[in-house]
Amino acid sequence: MKIRRYALVAVALVLPLVCGAQSDEDVDADTTMTYDGLVQVKRTGYRNVWVKPDADISVYSKIIPGGAQFHYRDVPEGSSTRMSSRSRSGDEFFIQDNSRESLEGIMSEIFREEISDSEYFTLVDEPGRDTVLIWGGLHDIVSYVPPDLVGRNRIYLSQVGQATLVLQIEDSMSREVLARIIDRRAAEPAFAQESNRVTNTAEVRRLARTWARILTNGLDKWHESSAEEN
Repeated sequence: MKIRRYALVAVALVLPLVCGAQSDEDVDADTTMTYDGLVQVKRTGYRNVWVKPDADISVYSKIIPGGAQFHYRDVPEGSSTRMSSRSRSGDEFFIQDNSRESLEGIMSEIFREEISDSEYFTLVDEPGRDTVLIWGGLHDIVSYVPPDLVGRNRIYLSQVGQATLVLQIEDSMSREVLARIIDRRAAEPAFAQESNRVTNTAEVRRLARTWARILTNGLDKWHESSAEEN
């Protein structure tokens, strides 16, 4: 399928989620329904997933990107901030404009590649009754990479950075919310490695591909499960 635009599939957007979500054992018995009628489900590829009970995703075959937003943690330019105990790395650094542009480009590129492998969905430009709208973003983006490594000793990092992926899937006509995802992850190698542009970019791409494959595989599995149930 040819993908003309993506906006990070709303950075995208979303879910493996669920796989139909919906055997009783997959629904979190301790959760309460959200204000917009979603229930939390377990055993998905993301950290936190909420879905509309009995949503039939099989009636959809198209995706329209709803936009992507990128929000960066407020770290003063030209300085670093000692990270809190929740992190395993050293300092947080201001993210330069060129690095932000690179990150946003990588996310769009990788999601575009992965969604093109979907068995059931194509990307379109207009809403329709067979179309879901997916929007989202990366929030609280943090970098542990010093902005200028020239003249420094070698630096080895266990994490390149972190971000929270926030995604939402809606019916493109009624704007009924079908699923919502919140997933915070770090771009980190299997072991601490020397920090440089090549290795750092590789880790960002790896994280983007992980998120994007969860999205594509999850949507396809959810579609199959809904079709079997209906």
